[in-house]
Formats: sequence, C-alpha cells, structure tokens
Amino acid sequence: MKGKGIFITGTDTGVGKTWVTTRLIEKLRRSGVDAVGMKPVECGGNEDSLAIFAASGGTAAGLTLAMVNPVSLPEPLAPAAATTPCHIDFGEIRAAFETLANRHEFVIVEGAGGWFVPLDHKRTMADLAVALDLPVILVAANRLGVLNHSLLTVGAIGGSGLLCRGLFLNQPVPAPDLSPLTNHGILQRILPEISVIGMDFDGLVALL
Repeated sequence: MKGKGIFITGTDTGVGKTWVTTRLIEKLRRSGVDAVGMKPVECGGNEDSLAIFAASGGTAAGLTLAMVNPVSLPEPLAPAAATTPCHIDFGEIRAAFETLANRHEFVIVEGAGGWFVPLDHKRTMADLAVALDLPVILVAANRLGVLNHSLLTVGAIGGSGLLCRGLFLNQPVPAPDLSPLTNHGILQRILPEISVIGMDFDGLVALL
C-alpha cells in the first residue's frame, strides 16, 4: 500500500463502482490487508453502503453503517437535488475517514455518480475528493462511448489537482458489441502515464 487510502470514482453512475469497490476490499482482506470501505454520500437508500459494510467485515471489524456512510439521503437523485445547500459537511466526512484510517490499514472511498456530480449549489464530488486528498482510481464501463467518457474524466481529475493512478475497464457481463476489444489498447496509447486495467484485480491491487 502506498498510502492510507484511495478514492474510487466513475465516468458515470451505473458503471460498477460498488461492484469493483467491494471486490477490491474482499481481495485485500483475503490477502491479509486490513482494508475497509467508505461511501461518504449515498442517495436513494443505502444498498451500496450495506454492500461495502459487509465486504469490510461489518461489526466484526468494529464498523458501524454510519462510519461507512456518514451522509445518507433518501431520494434517488443527485445530492444537490436531494439535500439543502451546504447540508453535506465535508468536515464530518473527513473526520469519519480519519477515524477509519486510524483504525485500519487501508480505506477505499467510493464516490457517488461521476466526478462532477453536484453535492450542493457550489460543490461537486471532485471537491470532496480534493478535501480527502486521495489518489484516484477511475472505473469505466467497457462499452461503446467509454473512450470519450474516460478521457474527459481523466482530464477533470488532473484538473482538480489529484493523481489518477489507474483506469479500470469494468465488464462483468459479455460485451454487446465489438468496442470492448479495442478500448483498452486505444486508451493505453492515449494515456501512457496511466495504467489501464481490464478485469484484473491483481493488477488493480498493484496500483494501491
């Protein structure tokens, strides 16, 4: 491990961030690393947070759901639409992260939606990632359109002043078209400074 944690973001909602996050936590824990996860903000229930809580060892690891998910909003909307301005307290989230980081070896923080999803009338998920000051892993669905979405998001992460340590092309089901056969090679040529990884969790662990 090269630090106390990593921030998992996605090119969009529904690209498999939680699936990748939970698989990564489970793999690390099986290898003897005391890794836990965190979903700072979740909207529309706590399904993702519960999955992360379970993958992290739950109460047996000394966790509570509130530690894993400090801000839970009931409506399945972007946080900016589901809460009042400035309701999301970055200080509270940072404190929750520090508590986990002090008690555990490694913390995997999963964002909500994409990089610039609005949290309120001024701040985005990118601002929260900056507040936590963690390197970033980008999850993208390996399908038609991923080239544009990935390049835009990698550029935005760099523009926020954070390091994008890798791009994980997620494809848990068979591809519906031919684009996944070429996406990896194209992205690696365009982004030689970033590790582009297919469905290889050993490769992902090596970036942490």
